[in-house]
Amino acid sequence: MKFLDNVDICFNDNHLLVVSKPPNLLTQPDRPTDESLERMLKSWIKKEAHKEGNVFLHCVHRLDRPVSGLVIFAKTSKALSRLNEQSRALEIQRVYIAEVEGSLSQKMGRLDHYLIHGDHRSHVVKEGTEGAKHARLNYEVLHYTPHSTFVKVELETGRYHQIRAQFSAIGHPIVGDTKYGSRLGVGGDTREIHLHCTSIAFSHPVTKELVKVESPPPFGL
Repeated sequence: MKFLDNVDICFNDNHLLVVSKPPNLLTQPDRPTDESLERMLKSWIKKEAHKEGNVFLHCVHRLDRPVSGLVIFAKTSKALSRLNEQSRALEIQRVYIAEVEGSLSQKMGRLDHYLIHGDHRSHVVKEGTEGAKHARLNYEVLHYTPHSTFVKVELETGRYHQIRAQFSAIGHPIVGDTKYGSRLGVGGDTREIHLHCTSIAFSHPVTKELVKVESPPPFGL
């Protein structure tokens, strides 16, 4: 179901909302005048539910502006609290699809780095560096092209710009991600990159049933 041409409603009930964000859209506004997914969803809920006053809606996790894919929003404070608990306990499973530059030599692998968040990006540093946080992910190659590799990525940690920084650190930045060294463009807006949250699984904050949602990437495999 779409409520706008480029936003898919993937799951919706009284407690939460899961949507697929297009690239080049903020998840939450940085400034009061910013267009964002959260603001668009609040307006849509208000219209659909004929709701007066403010709409309670908070994202459980963000996607970077140039990244596309699934985002969970809580519609109640109880749902938000319980989903935040799952997030802190790393109980929300998120799977990404990325297109990275070059050919990965191993078809499956694990990346371990230490990251520091600064100046709107993550920096890979040595273990033991003050303020550094451990970052780990697992990947599996899905498909090779003459100039790139499509991979499925599962996070073991949830660090700022983790996937972008870690693949850049091994010499395979995400296609379109000029901030982390990409030389391959994606066409159109340069802030779009080929990284997509394709699957999310978690326990429903009220019913406790497993919720699993999938969304195909907007860039072809």
